[in-house]
Amino acid sequence: MLSVNLIIAACLILTSCGGGSSQTDIPALGSELVVTEERAFFNNLAAHCGESFEGEQTFLAEGRESWEDKDFIMHVTICEDDRIYVPFHLSDDHSRTWMFLVEDGRLRFRHDHRHEDGTPEEVTMYGGYADGEGTHYRQDFPADEYTCEMLPTACNAVWRVELTEDPPAFSYSLFDDGELLFSASFDLSEPL
Repeated sequence: MLSVNLIIAACLILTSCGGGSSQTDIPALGSELVVTEERAFFNNLAAHCGESFEGEQTFLAEGRESWEDKDFIMHVTICEDDRIYVPFHLSDDHSRTWMFLVEDGRLRFRHDHRHEDGTPEEVTMYGGYADGEGTHYRQDFPADEYTCEMLPTACNAVWRVELTEDPPAFSYSLFDDGELLFSASFDLSEPL
């Protein structure tokens, strides 16, 4: 009995003193969403699992790089109780994945950027937690502390993700200090 207690104590010590993971690692997930609207939004997005949609740039603030000539395709690929991954392609550029993650009872949105060989880009995993004021169809994600440390110019960023029913669409928008900088919309009525 003593040896079992020693093994348990050693396991507890090792797990509590272990080194932290890097910010680009996938976080420990699995807790249930506390905010009902966040769970409803998550479920509404998951309803499109396995589907792909075409989109387009719908707004760009002056002075920013336009993607108007690019082919926009989103794929709702991985849909689990604690995560939804949405790879987003711009023509031949397959480096981006939008991640909707359940962490500590909250909905978190992250941008996973990868090189062609699958290794993380230098600027990756930025985003934030839902602000708690969203609906079943729209969530705003203000930049979190990690994002602010990595991208000080993005401290006032807010990403808005919205699902509309009429017409059926998925939209992604970036705001900075309340000013719209970029928006893209995907037609959900005609999966590819």
